[in-house]
Amino acid sequence: MYLPPPGFHFRVEVLGLAPTADELRFVEVGGLAVEVATEEVPEGGENRFVQRYPGRAKYTDLMLKRGLMKKSEVWNWARRCIEDLDVSPKDVDVMLLNEAHEPLMTWHVIGAFPVKWSVTDLNATANSFVVESLQLAYRYFRIDAS
Repeated sequence: MYLPPPGFHFRVEVLGLAPTADELRFVEVGGLAVEVATEEVPEGGENRFVQRYPGRAKYTDLMLKRGLMKKSEVWNWARRCIEDLDVSPKDVDVMLLNEAHEPLMTWHVIGAFPVKWSVTDLNATANSFVVESLQLAYRYFRIDAS
């Protein structure tokens, strides 16, 4: 019987940076999605439906979340891109891991660059960690399944 893999065992690597292992301990990854835009053309003489034709693929932004880090190569890259407008796209690998910590499936995100960085609200009545979020725009992704 097939059991789908759990979604909590994953690793994220920003290629071209030399971060420490702690810097890559993201707690959440979102935005691995693609859709095809369509163009609607009304049918001439036939009012019951509209013809739909496929267009370009559209990829949503990648969202990475982790506990706030005071010093980080990933943060330095984001700061350079956002504050200094020194945009240097990087490829990012998101790997879903098996029990032996080996990749089951890898999403190769091509040409990613930061477009937004934020932290959770600071709240004296909450008992939670501060989480930073990094939103990345990218060109496309490829999937390798082992």
